[in-house]
Amino acid sequence: MPLAWQRLLEDNLGYLLLAALLVVVILKAVRIVPQSEKHVVERFGRLHSVLGPGINMIVPFLDVVRHRISVLERQLPAMSQDAITQDNVLVQVETSVFYRIIEPEKTVYRIRDVDAAIATTVAGIVRSEIGKMELDQVQSNRATLTSTIKDQLFAVVDDWGIEVTRAELLDVNLDQATRAAMLQQLNAERARRAAVTEAEGRKRAVELNADAELYAAEQAAKARRVSAEAEAYATEVVARAIAQHGLDAIQYNVALKQVEALNALGAGGGKQTIVVPAAALEAFGNAFAMFKPKGGA
Repeated sequence: MPLAWQRLLEDNLGYLLLAALLVVVILKAVRIVPQSEKHVVERFGRLHSVLGPGINMIVPFLDVVRHRISVLERQLPAMSQDAITQDNVLVQVETSVFYRIIEPEKTVYRIRDVDAAIATTVAGIVRSEIGKMELDQVQSNRATLTSTIKDQLFAVVDDWGIEVTRAELLDVNLDQATRAAMLQQLNAERARRAAVTEAEGRKRAVELNADAELYAAEQAAKARRVSAEAEAYATEVVARAIAQHGLDAIQYNVALKQVEALNALGAGGGKQTIVVPAAALEAFGNAFAMFKPKGGA
């Protein structure tokens, strides 16, 4: 039996070698690329193609996968650089950049260290842009400054086959002396605003008090006008009565006033003695006598 196997192997050795070579060729020709990567293929030392995710075919022994590039988004470590503002204030700016490789053939053959190149480019852009702005503008226009950094960085790194997805201005730090000066200025501004608010409050209180006094005067004037109109109306009524009834109406009105005066005098509080003149008693009599019809008993 072993002799039969030996003869079989000798008779089919060529076929076995051919099958083994075919398997090796297939393994060399088929390349499976993960979704998160792109493979750069060289032929005789030169760029030949870029393999995308999935199953790819190359020429065995001629094509070589030289670089396996991840296309996932990357984040550079937070970078810190010094910059001087337009008003000569030294600030320390912290930035962070996110990017991803979209054209591996450019990244591989045009730049050696893409992370260091991006860091250097960001530092130059930040210093240039902050040098155009005053400190207050840097503090209040961070969004605009971040957008400007991203736009300029995108224009620079386009030749490197990468895409800047986000550029963040993390923090703007000042030295201790500058912080103390800014704090003093802030406190002075707060004190000024408080004084202005207090003055405006006092002014408003005076205005409201004047308005209240004016309103009270207007209401008193209206009351006096109404009282005068009522008095004028009463006088007009008495005048018409006098015109119609003559002396009797005059006597009645005088007697009525005397009776009202006596009532007011008697309405006083406490024990008191009132001396009523005889003319007053006669006024009562005259007043009641006027209610009697003329010619009666």
